[in-house]
Amino acid sequence: MRAVTWHGRHDVRVDTVPDPKIEEPTDVIVQITSTGICGSDLHLYSVLGPFLEVGDILGHEPMGIVAEVGPEVTELRVGDRVVVPFNVSCGTCFMCERGLHSQCETTQVHEQGKGAALFGYTKLYGQVPGGQAEYLRVPFGNTLPIRVPDGPPDDRFVYLSDVLPTAWQAVEYAAVPPGGTLAVLGLGPIGDMATRVARHRGVERVIGIDLVPERLERARAGGVTTLDLNEHGKNLGEVVRGLTDGRGPDSVLDAVGMEAHGSPVGTLAHQITGLLPDAVAAKMMETIGFDRLNALYAAIELVRRGGTISLSGVYGGMADPMPMMTLFDKQIQLRMGQANVHRWAPEILPLLLAGDPLGVEDFATHRLPLDAAPEAYATFQARKDGMVKTLLRPGDTHDAER
Repeated sequence: MRAVTWHGRHDVRVDTVPDPKIEEPTDVIVQITSTGICGSDLHLYSVLGPFLEVGDILGHEPMGIVAEVGPEVTELRVGDRVVVPFNVSCGTCFMCERGLHSQCETTQVHEQGKGAALFGYTKLYGQVPGGQAEYLRVPFGNTLPIRVPDGPPDDRFVYLSDVLPTAWQAVEYAAVPPGGTLAVLGLGPIGDMATRVARHRGVERVIGIDLVPERLERARAGGVTTLDLNEHGKNLGEVVRGLTDGRGPDSVLDAVGMEAHGSPVGTLAHQITGLLPDAVAAKMMETIGFDRLNALYAAIELVRRGGTISLSGVYGGMADPMPMMTLFDKQIQLRMGQANVHRWAPEILPLLLAGDPLGVEDFATHRLPLDAAPEAYATFQARKDGMVKTLLRPGDTHDAER
């Protein structure tokens, strides 16, 4: 089969690799019809190389058609249409039963001290082959895949793999009070979807902050108050407080993580890791703090006293300096973590079945064949061509579609 594989920093390729096979009696094989490129995939593209090996298959936002089932699979049949959550979770352990699927005890990566395994996301999370491929082996076939009906296009359901539950959990964790204000830092796929979820769930005022014109326009078209960092960067706090009775927003959602701009030290450290031997670079990343923390610092500055910060952006450093005195003095509540897909799917799926209140069918800016993945990664990294969200279609061979 064809699959998107990692070959080095800023080097992904579409290779021919062996087809996946049933390995456990509850496995299923899914023929992928759509699969997203996630903002966190850019961390693999640029930063997390020490935890990857040449040939690793990327991707964790897939959906498709069940092509084969193991002998103990009773909940799915060949031909069923499914979305595959990015968490590899069993659905039955202590953590899963409490809605903490990203901490699944069956798949926790103990040798790395990490939570549940993830599809297509480095040795840190189990080195499980990912979903940017023509076929994917999915374990826990009775509990992990989410069955969806035939009829609506893939775009209606594919974001249930990651984008929708991540945004939904981020808004839930933000705990915006009735009549309150939510500021969203970063209007990439997660931040954009979070603004939609927040407005759908009744948040009266949503402020979206970014520096990419196309992202700002998308959010503004959805009724979000937008602020351009290029215009307000140096006095962002003053501007936001001016919109919120001088206090700041009740909640701030950081949807940026370590992709934040503005820290030459962090940028240099990220580049240095790409020049070091993998073992040295991996140790450096695990023990030394060098994330670009501008977005998190901005969230801490912006949020009102007694407010809440919700982190959905990915941070990779272990010992980054945190302004603990400010966090304590402002009495800030902080919530974060990988999204627990199955925890939120029962709340989200009925919305998708009833219609398209979150605008998912028009959410993708680019729909491309699988072979276009290398160019798509480069374009997404450079924030060019208006690219906010790309779906790869393994079955397509036609020219790129916008």
